[in-house]
Amino acid sequence: GATSGGAMDASNLLKPALAQGTLRCIGSTTYKEYRQYFEKDRALVRRFQKIDVHEPSVPDTVEILKGLKPYFEEFHKVRYTQEAVKAAVELSARYIHDRKLPDKAIDVIDETGASQMLVTEAKRKKTIGVKEIEATIASMARIPPKSVSKDDAEVLQHLDETLKRVVYGQDAALSALASAIKLARAGLRDPEKPIGCYLFSGPTGVGKTEAARQLAVSLGLELTRFDMSEYMERHTVSRLIGAPPGYVGFDQGGLLTDAIDQHPHCVLLLDEIEKAHPDLFNILLQVMDHGKLTDHSGKQIDFRNVILIMTTNAGAQDLAREAFGFHHSRREGDDTEAINRLFSPEFRNRLDAIVPFSRLPEEVIAQVVDKFILQLEAQLADRNVTIELAEEARAWLVKNGYDEAMGARPMARVIQTQIKTPLADEVLFGRLKNGGVVRVVVTAGDDGVKKLGFVYPEGPAQPQPERDVIVAGRKRAESEPTGRKPRARKRADEQPEEESPSEDSSSEPQAS
Repeated sequence: GATSGGAMDASNLLKPALAQGTLRCIGSTTYKEYRQYFEKDRALVRRFQKIDVHEPSVPDTVEILKGLKPYFEEFHKVRYTQEAVKAAVELSARYIHDRKLPDKAIDVIDETGASQMLVTEAKRKKTIGVKEIEATIASMARIPPKSVSKDDAEVLQHLDETLKRVVYGQDAALSALASAIKLARAGLRDPEKPIGCYLFSGPTGVGKTEAARQLAVSLGLELTRFDMSEYMERHTVSRLIGAPPGYVGFDQGGLLTDAIDQHPHCVLLLDEIEKAHPDLFNILLQVMDHGKLTDHSGKQIDFRNVILIMTTNAGAQDLAREAFGFHHSRREGDDTEAINRLFSPEFRNRLDAIVPFSRLPEEVIAQVVDKFILQLEAQLADRNVTIELAEEARAWLVKNGYDEAMGARPMARVIQTQIKTPLADEVLFGRLKNGGVVRVVVTAGDDGVKKLGFVYPEGPAQPQPERDVIVAGRKRAESEPTGRKPRARKRADEQPEEESPSEDSSSEPQAS
């Protein structure tokens, strides 16, 4: 009942019996409810002996589950190995943070046993091992299964090679990043801090954001990205953790805290961190030091399973100025003077590593061209179109799409204007409407300027099913001569060349 002091409260009805000893009562409540309801009535508190029940340790919880194991085995008709019981306690303590032991460990073995009833009887397992416990933990904690697996050494062993295959020209930076990730996964880090806190520095368009994206893909994690240009004003910082009580938007929550609460094991990317308001760095200090952040409602969000990556262009302009004239850059891609000037010492001191990204050399741009063409080839495959890139066209793209100051981003614009835009008309209305093969070559314009053009080696092809229908229709027309005359008279004055097979048009390449 209420403890507001009314005469008919349940607490007031119990007080005489409790004082006389005629009623023996054992109650349980949480700390929050005890302070909110029970502690206000001092007379009721005096009639109870308060006993604090603390969360048991991991070894104690293992012993508790060993005692409960026979009951769950009898109920679910399965058998739990000792390794599965130990893994349920250790993994739940590591990855489930909004509940306490032994409750969350008991739920893990209970859900694992119940999950066997969801599969057919032929596929049900009679013995629950560590693998089944890991799958349940991954489902409850909303993290990929291989993240909690103890045998993901192969992914980590080849992490640097995997990243170098998709991010070009940054071997030193990717090796430093992979080494830092391996150090964290080896357990040689503070368990109360995030998995890693890294600052990617370097010019624009050299692969900083792409490296973070590919790291998330390689590790099988969710990528949560925030553009710091949206948080340049002081009042916008509150959007990350939520507005305080009494302010508009208090009930909407924080963007950052809600995102990490939904995906507690992810790669958090803060793009262009130098543009954020200085108040944001004070929030990040708590995250980087203790792995926790309190939102507007007082709930603690756990960041201990987050890989925090921040990107910055600080120092890129200084490097560009140093490259002029006879004065060459002494430490291209590794200039920390601007970083030391922009970021405070306490912020830099909490970083696990500052990963410098250098400018892309011209030979690396050729690899970027191949990557963009491969993506375009995958897009055109849905239209039954095959694209080929001549070597001279590849060299033309490298020359015209390379900008030392802008990195690889101009290449995407050149490919869009020179290849994708002309191809769009051909795919929708022209020679490639029904599929075919197109080859990108270099042609000379009327003014003598070289530009990209298209050659169709096999002519405008058609999808195979439609060609079979046309051939079958012609055979029927030949067997019925009377049915062909109206069609011939109708098309005689139009385009008789289209009646010829496609091989006739393929004898000579067509250029546009």
